[in-house]
Amino acid sequence: MRTILITGATGGLGGELARRLAAAGDLVVVHGRDPDRVREVRERIGGRTEGVVADLAELAQVERMAAEVLDRFDRLDVLVGNAGIGGGKPFSGRQESADGIELRFAVNYLAGYHLTRRLVPLLVASAPARVVNVASVGQQAIDFADPMLTEGYGRQRAYAQSKLAQIMFTFDLAEELAGTGVTVNALHPATFMNTAMVREALVPPISSVGQGADATLRLIDELDGVTGRYFDQRRESRAHAQAYDLEARKRLRELSDELVRRAPA
Repeated sequence: MRTILITGATGGLGGELARRLAAAGDLVVVHGRDPDRVREVRERIGGRTEGVVADLAELAQVERMAAEVLDRFDRLDVLVGNAGIGGGKPFSGRQESADGIELRFAVNYLAGYHLTRRLVPLLVASAPARVVNVASVGQQAIDFADPMLTEGYGRQRAYAQSKLAQIMFTFDLAEELAGTGVTVNALHPATFMNTAMVREALVPPISSVGQGADATLRLIDELDGVTGRYFDQRRESRAHAQAYDLEARKRLRELSDELVRRAPA
């Protein structure tokens, strides 16, 4: 029986993954920011589940969540970095996290960066283990002169930048963990799934959550030994060119570590 932590598991793709994996007999750790929703999801899907609560828009809560996972669980076979927010409502303006970080960069990327790095020792100790990051085909290069988008903000630009950062981290971590038995991959699960995120953006859904779950489960259950890859649904694909730029990835690491260090404890 595997222990699988899914961030953002109270709805959409994360909720469907939690349901299927619990039904298959895995111990599923359901993450959400609302304790009532976490409890409701656990009751609805049945099986063996545990819950963790944290608002990923605040790094102090991410840190507390990581410490809780390390304290409560003696193994972690799969970490699914699924939590995220979309571009938001049309014409919505720039937003910041509790730590003063551009909100989509904070939630979609930096929270997962910090959580994953804190859980690496447990993943390595549980090897063979996997990290699966739910990214997007929508990617845009990070402008390191203004990574928080204080000038020229656009909600889709912010979302696409955060998703590219997620893929860049995936590639970095895969190289870092080579030989440990921990694989790290990212994917675009499906285009405009029928989720609250897509509906909020007033975009007509063209894919089902089930389609996205099928593609994601392939990385969770199959492809033994495959690491450092980006998949467009079930097909290995090529990410934005900046994901392969070693200097850009170094700058992203340095920026990420600095933002984490500066956040209030």
